[in-house]
Amino acid sequence: MMKILVQKCLGLMLVLGVCLTALSLQPATAQADGWYWLSSDSKYSKYYDPKSVYTAESAKGPQGDTPIALKAWTRTDYAYAGARETIAAYKLQNVIPDPGKFAYSYAKVLVSPQNRTLQYLEEAFYDKQGNRLWHTTAPGSVKEINSQAFDETFYTAIVDAAFNSNREQERAKSRDRWLSLWEQTTVDGNRISMMTDTTTLRLRGDNLIGWFWQETKDNNGAVLEIKFLKLAINLPQGSEKVVSGRYWSQQTGWTTLRDIDGIYRAIRKNTPKYEGLEMLRIYVQDHRSWVQRYQLEK
Repeated sequence: MMKILVQKCLGLMLVLGVCLTALSLQPATAQADGWYWLSSDSKYSKYYDPKSVYTAESAKGPQGDTPIALKAWTRTDYAYAGARETIAAYKLQNVIPDPGKFAYSYAKVLVSPQNRTLQYLEEAFYDKQGNRLWHTTAPGSVKEINSQAFDETFYTAIVDAAFNSNREQERAKSRDRWLSLWEQTTVDGNRISMMTDTTTLRLRGDNLIGWFWQETKDNNGAVLEIKFLKLAINLPQGSEKVVSGRYWSQQTGWTTLRDIDGIYRAIRKNTPKYEGLEMLRIYVQDHRSWVQRYQLEK
């Protein structure tokens, strides 16, 4: 439900391509039965090759050797709208002027389970006949995976394959993925509410780190503004700081938050936000293994 809300409000889907099982980007090396279907919508169909997932680097953790860098091949098939969106995102209009000719893409990706990030190492775009339209071996930027990320489906599948589990995919599809924390009504009748995406919650020492969705609606239910925030919350001290985030309003659209000072601020007792803090403390107690997953610290 939140995914639908995000798509409607954001109107943005960062689109990145996807790839194949062998260490070559030629479609002839791809095995038709090697791709595992993950999801489809009106724009994209996403696949990955479970056999291509391997641990590129590991480190000692409480449970022994723990993967800290995973590599895998993924694939995306494109409807016309998805092809057009992707070409625009990559600024390839001069290279691929006709979106109707862009059929599928392959990519090699690097995943960090501890940081919940994904990076494209190599990508190639193809037409229906298997002719390569565009190719790059320049690594892309490191992307943090949250509810807005186009690549979330790839990330969850790759991590689960590496750890021989279904935890990431199960949590991403769970009905209680989003945990409502607090809400309040202002003197002018506006309603402010906040919830957190539990797929992103991670405990680092005393700090609970994750993504939070704060929304303000007027008394008619119209959305006035949204803050999509990555917060670090010191649970024992009862303080929080903004790590990064985005802001939306009807006037500005989506913008990146600037001038983040990185200062912890106390969460005052007897406030709605403090009620949310108490809920997070309980969540951590009840879901200790989840918030400490893949960690290297004892």
